[in-house]
Amino acid sequence: MKVSTEWLADYVSLENVAAEELAEQITRAGIEIDEIENRNKGVSKVVVGYVKSKEKHPDADKLNVCIVDAGQEEDLQIVCGAKNVAAGQKVPVALVGAKLPGGLEIKKAKLRGVASQGMICSAKELGMNDKLLPKEQQEGILVLQENVQVGTPIGTVLGLDDKVLEFDLTPNRSDCLSMIGAAYEVGAILGRDVKLPKPEKELVEVSDAAADHISVKISAPEQCSHYAARYITNVKIGPSPQWMQNRLMAAGVRPINNIVDITNYVMLEYGQPLHAFDADKLEGGAIDVRLAKEGETLVTLDGQERKLEPHMLLITDGVKPVALAGVMGGLNSEVTDGTVNILLESAKFDGGTVRKTSRQLGLRSEASLRFEKEVDPSAVIPALNRAAELICRYASGAIHKGIVEAGSAQTEEKVIVLSFDKLNRFLGTDLSMLEVKTIFNRLHFSCADTAQGVLEVKVPTRRGDITLDVDLIEEIARLYGYDNIPTTAIEGQTTPGAYTKAQAIRRDIRKLFTHGGWQEVITYSFTHPDTTRLFPALTEGSHAVKLLMPMSEERSVLRTSVIPNLLDVAAYNANRKQNDLAVFEIGNVFYTQEEQVTVQPKELPVLSLMLCGNRVDKQWNQAPESVDFFDLKGALETLFEFLGLEDVIRYVANQPEGYHPGRSASVYLQHGTEQILIGTMGQVHPQLQQERDLGDVYTAEILLQPLYDHTSEDIRYRELPRFPASERDIAVVVDESVEAGAMLEAIREAAGELLQSVQVFDVYTGSKLGEGKKSVAISTVYRHNERTLTDEEVSAAHAAVVTRLEQTFHAELRK
Repeated sequence: MKVSTEWLADYVSLENVAAEELAEQITRAGIEIDEIENRNKGVSKVVVGYVKSKEKHPDADKLNVCIVDAGQEEDLQIVCGAKNVAAGQKVPVALVGAKLPGGLEIKKAKLRGVASQGMICSAKELGMNDKLLPKEQQEGILVLQENVQVGTPIGTVLGLDDKVLEFDLTPNRSDCLSMIGAAYEVGAILGRDVKLPKPEKELVEVSDAAADHISVKISAPEQCSHYAARYITNVKIGPSPQWMQNRLMAAGVRPINNIVDITNYVMLEYGQPLHAFDADKLEGGAIDVRLAKEGETLVTLDGQERKLEPHMLLITDGVKPVALAGVMGGLNSEVTDGTVNILLESAKFDGGTVRKTSRQLGLRSEASLRFEKEVDPSAVIPALNRAAELICRYASGAIHKGIVEAGSAQTEEKVIVLSFDKLNRFLGTDLSMLEVKTIFNRLHFSCADTAQGVLEVKVPTRRGDITLDVDLIEEIARLYGYDNIPTTAIEGQTTPGAYTKAQAIRRDIRKLFTHGGWQEVITYSFTHPDTTRLFPALTEGSHAVKLLMPMSEERSVLRTSVIPNLLDVAAYNANRKQNDLAVFEIGNVFYTQEEQVTVQPKELPVLSLMLCGNRVDKQWNQAPESVDFFDLKGALETLFEFLGLEDVIRYVANQPEGYHPGRSASVYLQHGTEQILIGTMGQVHPQLQQERDLGDVYTAEILLQPLYDHTSEDIRYRELPRFPASERDIAVVVDESVEAGAMLEAIREAAGELLQSVQVFDVYTGSKLGEGKKSVAISTVYRHNERTLTDEEVSAAHAAVVTRLEQTFHAELRK
């Protein structure tokens, strides 16, 4: 909300308070001031001038020589190139020595041999935002209204001496979306009286009753609780007075004509949106407030045809829609230059209905902004009377007697009981009853004693944000001054802060991978529906969560896997000649078991990895080496070893959807006799790689919750071995279908506790072995922690290993 200090001074005295000081005090009281705008951007010695004559320049077709009365001792000769300059106009004239925004200084000059003693200015040259000017004044020089006095400083005429405070309002402070609301706030902060307009005293009505010409009906009382209208005839459409235009532009509103400007002015003044209809365009002068019918349309004032839905509230004339209630008027009832009679509307519309309509149609307006935040219901009639009185004064309208209304105009002020002891206990203060009552008086909250130490406070309807006694305590605190509240030491038992187990593990995983040369990425949680079907293993049988109001089809559901996002990262980098990637993301995936969501969807934290490109770049003495399945598996093994889970992790070769059928596996965690699926890994399916125009890409996705649950927080230490180990290698020939992991598991069981470690160090296939055969070379290390093993013990254990391999896998020792 932009608040003009010049306008604000109409309601509350700002004497001896600079705009900067006022902004500081308002900020300290709880409403942040984002900016203090000086409307004068550096204009000096610019006055109102009168163009007496205009002649063509003798040596330039596009220049004119003007004689201008600028209130100086002599008339000025000014050469001007504007197309719209004409004799008889009042215009801004920069005198010799004047300064304009951008550091421009006006000097005597000769243009094509003709002397020029100043400059006739446009709005832009005066530093004004010409987009806020009426359309007819946006091109060429600025033509002023005829009633301005020649020689008057232009800052006085155009309100350039004003300073504007931009209030950064939180949603609960809708009361300050009006000048009067801002005045109440400033009056409370400064401790000064607030003077309000009294349109009822200046309102002059003709004897003809408004009810004889217009009628009002509410067919949707839940969406519109009160609707009031006045009937005004014989209006003369024209520009609004300059002072009003200045205030509208200071608030960021473009002047249009006197009727529209008055409705906007009163909206900014009272916070109550109004709308003026051309009464002659309404069928029988009737108004019916109802919900839209299926298939109805309305062309709004911006010229766009809007398709309406049954939940949208309309203003109709009983036959056709003429406005979207609280959002925007219709083109078919617009006030134009030919308008003579108007119906002036002021109403209380339901904020939720207005918000839903506004968001669905993508149509935000100053009116909808205020209705969404629930305007003051008691302002409906005062704002209507204020606008009618201004239309009578500045548009020569005749106000017909009486207000035609429907619905309830009754508004009750909320009464809140406040305990004086609770107030001081909450704030840590020792305020007296007199001090508290004084603050409430500054806020214009009436209060009375109901019992010893208890106040009954009546809250005005404009402060809808105050509903509880703690809200009153907050009001006392901010006006008493947060800086005046004494500082007290914190008492009571404290507990040291620490990361949760999950937070600590996530941070350790990040460190592990980043220190290992991986790069972390963060991708969108929103994705296209087609991507949710690519890697379904971890959310098998579930449904993607659809967004209610997606920003686009590309981002219309929540992701069920992070891997498609990583493939997007790979494609993005590949398009920029960056093919070697090792990236990871720690994020969440989402799913629901319902087709139509009625309960909270599931959210799973995952770790996703992606490798592609080369492990080693090409060098003069070395060929490039591409990453493969085992680089990815090695990264996972490093992770599980780091977390102390290496003994309970199992890799099972299979074909998870989305992966290469022969280069993929599922990852399980062994918990007792149960195997828990915690992830998938492998090469991306070649077809999907081809669709993304990628080379070989290896990815993995691991559920983090099982890691949180099974990782021990204890740090375990092992003594360095004091006794020597005995190493034995074995090479066996088995069928190609035999998995190395199964062989290693069998060796561990057969060797027993003497086996310290076992690993595969070579795999060989060839015609010498026979078709469908492979040779697997395995290294075993035997050790006892408390003594040196004898050769007989090692041989017995090793013989048991050989026997197990022969019996289980039909292995043959390779000589």
